[in-house]
Amino acid sequence: MEPVFRTLEITAGTLVRLQGTRRRYSGLEHVPRSGGVVLALNHNGYLDFLAPALGLYRRGRRGRFMVKSELMDVGIMRFLIRHTGSVPVDRSAGAQAYRAAVDTLRAGHVVVVYPESTISRSFELKEFKTGPVRMARDAGVPIVPAVHWGAQRQWSKGTRRRAGFTRIPVHVRFGEPVVVPADADVETATRDLRDTMERLLHDVQAGYPEAPAGADWLPARLGGGAPTPAEALGIEDAEAREKARRRAERAVREKADQDARERPKENRPDDR
Repeated sequence: MEPVFRTLEITAGTLVRLQGTRRRYSGLEHVPRSGGVVLALNHNGYLDFLAPALGLYRRGRRGRFMVKSELMDVGIMRFLIRHTGSVPVDRSAGAQAYRAAVDTLRAGHVVVVYPESTISRSFELKEFKTGPVRMARDAGVPIVPAVHWGAQRQWSKGTRRRAGFTRIPVHVRFGEPVVVPADADVETATRDLRDTMERLLHDVQAGYPEAPAGADWLPARLGGGAPTPAEALGIEDAEAREKARRRAERAVREKADQDARERPKENRPDDR
């Protein structure tokens, strides 16, 4: 029994009911009833974990998500991560998180991974990291490719937040399990995984209710107002440069403060 997990499931179910989220699942039979599984999921919004996680619950499984290590700085998130078996990932030192994920898979759990690593502003699939394929290979477990569509309408980068009882439809599809041979070429297998998930995503989009032209949550390819993948990459590059600039400025301030604290009292400016 995992009481924290059960509490989260009840909370998540209550939240989607309050929002009137109209969930539709297909392919749940592809999720193995037991044993380790890498669930590879597309990433297009801040709440896009809810519907897939509740889908796993319908199948009698619980997902251990790989999450940003920065969340460990928040008390409640640190508690939840530790009590749900989630795997915090420090991007500057990912080896430890990788080993923890493989151990979790070998213990028979579902590990949910976003191969894109970050939210896609274009709502198209970004390039994939090789982590999910390497984890599945090293742990000797299958990958289940999964896609969702609609959650980006609720809250994502570059879109208007739509809270309350919005009755937004969210469609989730689970694909057939993929076994990664021990001698597989990781780069090729990763491209194949992305191709598979792209086909699944396009199928789900084709069956989704028609959207108004120019909608901020719709890809440019479908007539939406989201940036193209190339434009999104430019925005992300600019954001990365700005973050780096702020980090550098903060480091300079912290160094100056540290030097001031360590300076002998007699060498400090007279405050009188």
